[in-house]
Amino acid sequence: MITTSTKTISPGPARLFLIVLSLLVACVPVQGAAAVHQVLPGIDVLAGQKFAILRGKRIGLITNQTGRTAAGVSTIDLLFHAPGVNLTALFSPEHGIRGEADDKLASSVDSTTGLPIFSLYGTSCRPLPDMLRGVDMLVFDIQNIGTRFYTYIGTLSLAMQAAQRAGIPFVVLDRPNPIDGVDVQGAVSLPLLPKISAHRTTKPDSGCGALTSIHPLPTRHGMTVGELARLFNKEYGIGCTLTVVPMRGWERDMYFDETGLVWVNPSPNMRNMTEALLYPGLGVLETTNLSVGRGTEHPFEMYGAPWLDADAVMGNLKLRAIPGIAFKPCTFVPTSAGNPYRGKICNGICVAAMDRDQLNPIQAGLHLIQAIAEVHPDRFRADAGFAVEVGDSDVWELLTQEGESPAEVEERWDAPLKRFISMREKYLLY
Repeated sequence: MITTSTKTISPGPARLFLIVLSLLVACVPVQGAAAVHQVLPGIDVLAGQKFAILRGKRIGLITNQTGRTAAGVSTIDLLFHAPGVNLTALFSPEHGIRGEADDKLASSVDSTTGLPIFSLYGTSCRPLPDMLRGVDMLVFDIQNIGTRFYTYIGTLSLAMQAAQRAGIPFVVLDRPNPIDGVDVQGAVSLPLLPKISAHRTTKPDSGCGALTSIHPLPTRHGMTVGELARLFNKEYGIGCTLTVVPMRGWERDMYFDETGLVWVNPSPNMRNMTEALLYPGLGVLETTNLSVGRGTEHPFEMYGAPWLDADAVMGNLKLRAIPGIAFKPCTFVPTSAGNPYRGKICNGICVAAMDRDQLNPIQAGLHLIQAIAEVHPDRFRADAGFAVEVGDSDVWELLTQEGESPAEVEERWDAPLKRFISMREKYLLY
């Protein structure tokens, strides 16, 4: 057990200035629909309320480098130095507290505050009772990217379940869905965890493999993390004492670059909003024997392998007239560890989002998969993770062997998607 720290560390002048600036920004009223929006995330709204709901509690904060105010102050720093707030423990998701790791992490100590950092992507992916000893309230502040199989919302659900078991309240500081809160697309997945019964799963310490499919959700869910928490809590039987601190100034049709907030990479290979927009549909290719550009300057914007015939694939794609997206042949050399083509020249297809209002990334991903399979029926393969990320175990065979069109595949998902859209309505905050 890592011992907790008391507030004996004073911020330097620069950090103190930013903390004060954040408190000032939180108190400025948001003007109506201005040409340039300044969205205030939940942490700023909480600061404007003088942290009232946290006072008198020992706080455990689940966060990473994306937990920051509109002025750029770390939520860790702000809460650690906020009058009347007792921040006692930190919890980190996949990629760690600073978002730089690409592997499982051990628990550690924060060098700035002296607080323990409990890893939720290591030997356990949920807060264990020992980690919650001395914690009266859990607070979640992480920027999600709007895709079901991005692990942070799995971490959210498991942490909510742990809070329910421990009998402590759970607070979500809301943040934008960077690829808008309107579009809902893709298969509604089956959960990988057993159904919660009496607020317990069959194996309380299991679930690390389920982070990419924690509950039945469409691939692109169109919800903020606070809205998802409300839905998880009610529809999927978690039943914790939940408070969501909403944003101010966010509108459902906003993309992240319309919020006035600064993009902070939520993970090492998610470096801009274009990649986030492509990810729900094209990110599933990371479960195939292609490189998705990890270890290059443009991950999830290029897909290839040394054996790929890029010109032939391009010829196939040109016949498909896929709206809102452009493809072109390219070569690249992936450098990330664990990549089977690390250090090798890959022939690939580079992807650009040309019109995000016309683009359906799920459909575009299905087209790219089918085009590559038609050119390389004997070379192109997927692993078991493909069905999990797509959310439908039949899609690979339908696209690559039975010749169903992407439109026909999407039609399979219509009925469950409509049911989900109807269900989600009562949990929307904006």
